[in-house]
Amino acid sequence: MNATPPSNSSDNTINTVNTGNTGNTITTVNAGGVSGGSPAPNLSGRVAVVTGASSGIGAATARRLAAGGAAVALLGRRTDRLRALADDLERTTPGVVLPVPVDLTEPGAVDTAARTVTARLGRADLVVANAGAMLGAPFETAGTDEWDRMIDLNLRALVHTARAFTEDLLAAAAAGRPADLVHVGSVAGHACFPGWSVYCATKAAVAHLTRNLRAELGSRGVRVKNVEPGVTVTELGSDMRDAAMQSTLARMRTDLKPLTADDIADALAFAVAAPPHVNIAELVVVPVQQG
Repeated sequence: MNATPPSNSSDNTINTVNTGNTGNTITTVNAGGVSGGSPAPNLSGRVAVVTGASSGIGAATARRLAAGGAAVALLGRRTDRLRALADDLERTTPGVVLPVPVDLTEPGAVDTAARTVTARLGRADLVVANAGAMLGAPFETAGTDEWDRMIDLNLRALVHTARAFTEDLLAAAAAGRPADLVHVGSVAGHACFPGWSVYCATKAAVAHLTRNLRAELGSRGVRVKNVEPGVTVTELGSDMRDAAMQSTLARMRTDLKPLTADDIADALAFAVAAPPHVNIAELVVVPVQQG
């Protein structure tokens, strides 16, 4: 989503600010469209869970974490894609990979998936709640089923994912190990975009949930963070019904040099590889031209 005026800068920058009242950091990354290629962080011994892992940012993140040596559970609905990705990662990375087909919107499904992860890989210490939907339309003509889908995936599934693995994360932190809960939000959570009102509202909820969970869990050693992409080329939005909004999204992705899923995965890997006493709490990653 294009949330800010264009910038004339052409360099990739990472700006980290220590927020003195909380001890957390807020980091903004301006990416010039360079995707992938950064050295993989050392994540050996960690057990990661990635939701929405069958495509886009989820698949790229799973690849990045597995390349760093983490055992990675791939959660998503599309079984064939999960298995294909798992097969590829088993061949090309040092990490152990477990595909876990699941519909995150089904009651109890995330808890069942969490038990599967624990039984096969051990207790998770790195959870990436990435699954989501982006469906735009004018408020007065939008399908309420599309609203429900975004609320179910962007918020309800994320909350249940966080809850299902919180005990694991607290256990890791209590044992002195890194423990990361990563929400994938959006710059849309801080801006107003006509035609995207409900999507923006779900991402605003994610941003504030992250801050509250950070206040609740941070004192017990869990690093809760929100990664907020700007305009990124993925499958997100490809299934929305409103043709005009499809065209709007396509223009947003061609009017500037957009990010790739690998760009977001690189930034996320950077955040979870920070020293254990450092929490990169809010990571905003946008194309340079987005500002």
